[in-house]
Amino acid sequence: MTRLTPRARLGLVLTGALAILWIVPFWWMAVAALRPAAVPVLEMGSLLPSWPPSLSSLADAWDSADFPVYYLNTTVMVLGILAVQLVTVTLAAYAFARLRFKGERVVFYAFLLQLLLVPPIFIVPNLITVVDLGLYDRLLGVMAPYFVSAFGTFLLRQTFRRIPVELEEAARLDGAGLLMLLRHVYLPLSIPALVAFSIVSVTSHWNEFLWPLMVVNSPDRQVLTVGLASFTQNAESASDWSVMAAGTLLVVLPLLVAFLAFQRRFVNSFVFSGLK
Repeated sequence: MTRLTPRARLGLVLTGALAILWIVPFWWMAVAALRPAAVPVLEMGSLLPSWPPSLSSLADAWDSADFPVYYLNTTVMVLGILAVQLVTVTLAAYAFARLRFKGERVVFYAFLLQLLLVPPIFIVPNLITVVDLGLYDRLLGVMAPYFVSAFGTFLLRQTFRRIPVELEEAARLDGAGLLMLLRHVYLPLSIPALVAFSIVSVTSHWNEFLWPLMVVNSPDRQVLTVGLASFTQNAESASDWSVMAAGTLLVVLPLLVAFLAFQRRFVNSFVFSGLK
């Protein structure tokens, strides 16, 4: 058995401490959501679960807000964004990885500059554009600014550059065009990067709050994060902490279940794509 160095042991201890700090809020949320509603308010801060667990708070939270509509809108939003992003980042990544044109590096670095900009500074110009296009208060208006991703383009460009150019030349000799090259050469060899980018995209847009709050006004077009904010304001006025925790659990539950079910694939995707 390999003995750990003091530095490695210290790293393990720090990692374990950070993991405990990270999991405490999630643990409290799960405990509070499964606690009976009749528990006194002062006991809601306890991290010890009640026995037997109760699903009454989850049922109350489900009945107190239009969660089916929120789930549907959020799913349409994140999958719609991802579907368009996969097309745009693939084409842009191929152009930056394989095409040669004057000013290629300048254009690429200018494209990457948006990674350094804080998204809230785009809210006002994006909102004006969405209103001018007639997309205000529509899910398409929420999705439109995210159809192009500099991060996804950069990630896929680096992956495409690692693919031997001889494969492309051989495919072109066989008569393959651009779409056939992408379909049969580049994309099959870039699956780990595509999966990693898809995870990042779905997670970030599932948790998006400010932009949907600015664009969507109708209750039947709200997404989970905006609906949860309205829901918690009502529950907070009644100091119903177990119902608030249950509502929060309903929002994050799909991502938690997906991560636990596909944990190994998620980790492998990030490892093979070089993301940490």
